[in-house]
Amino acid sequence: MMSHNEEISVQEAILFTHKMAQLSKALWKTIEKDWQSWIKPFDLNINEHHILWIAYHLKGASVSEISKFGVMHVSTAFNFSKKLEARNLLTFSKRENDKRNTYIEITPKGEKLLLETMQAYKPENNSIYKGVQPLKELYGKFPDFLELIALIRQVYGPEYLDILNRSMRSIESEYKEPAMEDHSNESDWN
Repeated sequence: MMSHNEEISVQEAILFTHKMAQLSKALWKTIEKDWQSWIKPFDLNINEHHILWIAYHLKGASVSEISKFGVMHVSTAFNFSKKLEARNLLTFSKRENDKRNTYIEITPKGEKLLLETMQAYKPENNSIYKGVQPLKELYGKFPDFLELIALIRQVYGPEYLDILNRSMRSIESEYKEPAMEDHSNESDWN
């Protein structure tokens, strides 16, 4: 028989997971809509764009790494990578010291397309970016999401956040535009 405290604990767990599910789903739906609109002119879907992005920042990644850091099933990562290979945007290879894994590298054509998508990004067309502006104006910076980052670290492990930080630093160092604000003083997401 459950005690009153255990019932409350289960109730709190249900309420928390329901709240996280609803908030995450609403957030993802908005991100998905904006992302699809952003990359539609480039004849890419979200998985393909994400794979190009990961391959670019990891400078060669295994299919399982693409899957892990792209938060997609291995077959999804493989199948969409094959479509990108057919368009000469990625190449597949085996490494001399690792014949078990298939590695993916972005081609110059893939890199050019990815950078074109970055140039085409318009913050004013992004609902999440626009939605966070009042917080940025109030606090002088974008939200840190420290609790969310701690949760993601527990679920996906510190390596996931290491890759996220690496890609963030890569964007900061490689993508320069006079109109963009300098966020180089913001801390890593770990």
